[in-house]
Formats: sequence, structure tokens, C-alpha cells
Amino acid sequence: MAWFRKDGVVDADETPTGQIPAQIIQEADAGRGTDGGKPTSDTDVHPLQPVTTMPVGLERALADREALIQMCLYALDRARSGGVVERLEEGLAAIGVQALRPDGERFDPARHEAGGAVPTEDPALDGVVAETEVTGFADHDRLLRAPIVMVYAKKTP
Repeated sequence: MAWFRKDGVVDADETPTGQIPAQIIQEADAGRGTDGGKPTSDTDVHPLQPVTTMPVGLERALADREALIQMCLYALDRARSGGVVERLEEGLAAIGVQALRPDGERFDPARHEAGGAVPTEDPALDGVVAETEVTGFADHDRLLRAPIVMVYAKKTP
């Protein structure tokens, strides 16, 4: 079998030996390519910098936690099974996310959203949450979603 050289000349006597000629090793050690002059690599090349658009460490964990909480709230709003709702709420409570159902509490516009009024003749019930229409959620002390509630309102004669 003939051995092909760079200059295109075929020399049948030059078969691969598996040994690297000393000249090639010297050229590589000198930082030159086998063509004698060009450097083996560009010294201006810098390693890739890490991508900084993604949060790292604790920031990443907190962002992931927030995304999972939002996904659970989305699932809760669409769950048709009381057992599924209960299980999701228990799981969220285990990580500090509490369901808010302020039935019987005094209506607070900073923490509740009024969905409607329920007429009452009892003056003690005026301004009290009658029932929760949409459950709210708080992550420890941070309100994620205000509950939508029906509020008792005194009937006017």
C-alpha cells in the first residue's frame, strides 16, 4: 500500500511505522505547527464564560421553588377532586404556603378581595367575611394571592 504525502507525491517505501519523527515533536514543543511557522493555536482564544442569565445556587433554588408553588396553585384551581385539593394544600403547607379562608374574620381590603355582599340584619355581622369563594395563599408572611370573599353587609330598610 502506498503512503500519501502532503506534497502529493506517492512513495511506496514510506509506510506508517507508528513512531512520531523527532522533528514533529520538536516543532510541537516549540509551539509551531508541522508546517514550520504557524502557531499550533491562537493565543487570543479565551475560555467560554459561564452563562449568567440563569440564577445560581440559592437564587436558583428560590426561583425553582416559586415556579413549583405557582404550578401547584394552577393545579389547585383546576382540581375537581376534593382529595387532590387537600393533598396539594397539605404539601404546600409543609413548605410554609398556607391556604387562606378567612370565613368569620373582619373583612380587610389589604388582605381580602371582595367578590360580593351577603345582606344581613345583624349589625354584628356587618363587614365580616361570610364565605370564601376563591381560596387565597400566603408564603409565610408574603401574600401570594388574596382570597376572594363574600362579605356580610347590613340591610338598609
